[in-house]
Amino acid sequence: MPTGFETPTDSTGIIPLKHTAIRSLVTGGAGFIGTHLCEALLARGHQVICLDNFSTGRESNIAHLRGDPAFTLLCRDVTQALQIEVDEIYNLACPASPAHYARDPVQTVKTSVLGTLNLLELARTTGARLLQTSTSEVYGDPIVHPQTEDYWGHVNPIGPRACYDEGKRCAETLIFDFRRLYGLPLKVARLFNVYGPGMSPGDGRVVSNFAMQALSGEPVTIYGDGQQTRSFCFVSDMIRALIAFMATPPEVTGPLNLGNPAEMRVLDLAETVLRLTGSRSGLAFRPLPCDDPVQRRPDITRARRLLGWAPTVGLDEGLRATLAYFAGQCELPPIPALRPLPPDPVAAEALRAI
Repeated sequence: MPTGFETPTDSTGIIPLKHTAIRSLVTGGAGFIGTHLCEALLARGHQVICLDNFSTGRESNIAHLRGDPAFTLLCRDVTQALQIEVDEIYNLACPASPAHYARDPVQTVKTSVLGTLNLLELARTTGARLLQTSTSEVYGDPIVHPQTEDYWGHVNPIGPRACYDEGKRCAETLIFDFRRLYGLPLKVARLFNVYGPGMSPGDGRVVSNFAMQALSGEPVTIYGDGQQTRSFCFVSDMIRALIAFMATPPEVTGPLNLGNPAEMRVLDLAETVLRLTGSRSGLAFRPLPCDDPVQRRPDITRARRLLGWAPTVGLDEGLRATLAYFAGQCELPPIPALRPLPPDPVAAEALRAI
């Protein structure tokens, strides 16, 4: 966790902020998606307050923002009550990969439930809009395909993934109960498999795993037979969607599926990564973990209608930018077919545009 940072407060205990622009609180703001969101909001002239406990977020992600006078970093845990003057809240605070939330499942539940409750109380006292980033994991291992927002899911409530799945489901319950009780401007977005530059190399997600293994010449590990499907959304597309959703009228609550409906097998993803890197890595098959979904694809009809949004970055373009990021960030043995790998111009332009 960063040191030497103190949070100033006034005599009431409320953290004062100059109200010269929209004041946006981004919890989990030093994480992968949170960092991109902070950058995009600053580019739009917002005053951004990034809150992170750095359990999975990285100080290096937001180091380049620390000198911006419109950027404030709060080194805090979202499970602690917060008093701060804000206009809108993006709640991204929660470990989002199995490798991370398995380390402390109880804290993962606390982050989703107590953290969301604290932010709802903050929204209630300040009148701030709140956008809760939920997850496709609320659908569990779905038996309805593709998944629409009115599908209730197929979740194992006592399995090793339940701390994340059920924590997010409970957070959604709190959102809608507060909406019914207090009429607050609250929104729920269900995110599907986001990837892109800024991902942590060791976060255990499939794109990170495949990229790092291919770049380092290690066997690319596939759990199960690789026939299970996922849908991958480039981070710039997701940031556009989140900002557009926050800007919708108060009565637009969701939930809203946000993701790329282009579905592919995990085996095909591995082969695509190998093709783009030119890696000679082979494939290594391992047993499928408990409760790993067989299929995952969002129906984004509602997002298209309400936001006028759809993903624009294709998988090859997004993976090229992501692989270039990993190659530049990590000290890896050189692979001639990859180095140097220039970012794909479409993906690079998408990142500049958010």
